[in-house]
Amino acid sequence: MQHITQIIQKYKKEVEQIEQSNLRNLTVLNDGLNLSIDTLNQLRKQLRTTNCFNNQEEEIHFFKADKPFINGRIKFFSKVRRFIFEKPNASIVKQIDYASGMIDKLEKHKMRNLEFFQYARHCNTSLDHIYFIRGNDKLDFPVDTSHYFTDPEFSTSHDNLAAQVISYDLLSNYYQLELKSLRKQNENIIIEEISPAILNGLSWTASKTDLVELIYALHSSGAIRNGQAEISKIAEVCATLFDINLNNFYKTYAEIRNREKDTTKFLNQLKRSLEIRIDLDDAK
Repeated sequence: MQHITQIIQKYKKEVEQIEQSNLRNLTVLNDGLNLSIDTLNQLRKQLRTTNCFNNQEEEIHFFKADKPFINGRIKFFSKVRRFIFEKPNASIVKQIDYASGMIDKLEKHKMRNLEFFQYARHCNTSLDHIYFIRGNDKLDFPVDTSHYFTDPEFSTSHDNLAAQVISYDLLSNYYQLELKSLRKQNENIIIEEISPAILNGLSWTASKTDLVELIYALHSSGAIRNGQAEISKIAEVCATLFDINLNNFYKTYAEIRNREKDTTKFLNQLKRSLEIRIDLDDAK
């Protein structure tokens, strides 16, 4: 068992470095896949040549935790590689649909094996002596049929399902991160379409209250669409144009109304500033 433990510890160190690398890179994925396959083959040979388990508990731990840890990553690296190969080279929207579809497929597979997923999630041990001991082939309940086509000396009725649970967690996290990244790209594209480059740098440097005062003045004057434009839409456009947060601008307007004096302070300031400029230009 000591030699098996050394092989697994070495694998965990190496695969951790791979998982912290760029998992969109096919070379990295291939490295992870080859490392996992090679390690599993080492363990297979080790189990065939020596009696590695001193007791039933060691055998259960190997087929419930150790082997699935590696086999789950074989499934993970393989499916991520396929995900990248098959991802459509099309619009961001279609890529979002593709990633969402992969998440749906993952969830459907989980539901087909929900009973075992719950067994694993709750760290149940009541059936470990059946699920993770070799030779328990004739069971009175459904098992993962792939077990019947694997090496009986290196598999149990449920170690492959345990690997699928690990693969599910890794893939679910990967797909969710991909989906989040794609949605962010899509939002950036939409923002770029709304805000062309010519608007860059037009940040509002007066106060938020001043801008709200101006928005209400424009709306009240009927200067935009003869007064038919919704004030919320005007506020949204100004927020995008000037890169400023105008959340709860109704409350800001209420504060303007409650001023004891100089209710239109910013508008008065605008009027004075323009008059001064006109006077200065006329004096040239």
